[in-house]
Amino acid sequence: MHHSIEVFNLSYTYPDGHQALNDVSLKIEPCEKVALVGPNGAGKSTLILHLIGILTGQGEVHAGGLLVVKENLSQVRARVGLVFQSPDDQLFSPTVYDDVAFGPLYQGLPPEEVRQRVEEALATVGMGGYGKRVSHHLSVGEKKRIAIATVLSMQPEVLVLDEPTSGLDPRARRSLINLLRDLPLTMLVSTHDMHLVRELLPRMVIMDQGRIVADGSTEELMEDEALLNNHGLEKP
Repeated sequence: MHHSIEVFNLSYTYPDGHQALNDVSLKIEPCEKVALVGPNGAGKSTLILHLIGILTGQGEVHAGGLLVVKENLSQVRARVGLVFQSPDDQLFSPTVYDDVAFGPLYQGLPPEEVRQRVEEALATVGMGGYGKRVSHHLSVGEKKRIAIATVLSMQPEVLVLDEPTSGLDPRARRSLINLLRDLPLTMLVSTHDMHLVRELLPRMVIMDQGRIVADGSTEELMEDEALLNNHGLEKP
């Protein structure tokens, strides 16, 4: 049985010389739900982009049991679903159905299986009747759900979410948290929403200046106000 995510001694420097990751190591077990927190510029987004091979640094990254290297990328991206902060970065097809079908079609699955996967994914996010709708007419909360469905249709093992609650009103936020709680997947959630962390993610990884500065149970780390303050985080 492999780890869902394994990162060994990962460092990355942007072309302008800014070192965004400095010797980061991280292991996430299957079905763990983990928060990735820290101030802006801590390296959270850079780390996420390494998990699906958009960026490649020094070190080693395994995701969904595969080494993240060029020749494995299509398989990695089927096993690790990234949900962007803005759903508009993820939704570009004429209808909701087409958006959710895009990944499975691209993988070359037969039409009947694609249809089944789309229906399952939409049902899972509570958007069963929305296939014929046009994505850009939906609310932000609905778009977020559809964006998650576009990833679920690939039947991933790991879900990586970047700021999932940003831009949501309280009701949409609540229903998103309930939706994520019920998904039996490994989850890595990069967020500034400390209430979300406390409610949904039992493990918390704190990053600052390209390093992991703490990694432990959310409950325990939330009690350490000095630690939180030092890294620009507020206790909820």
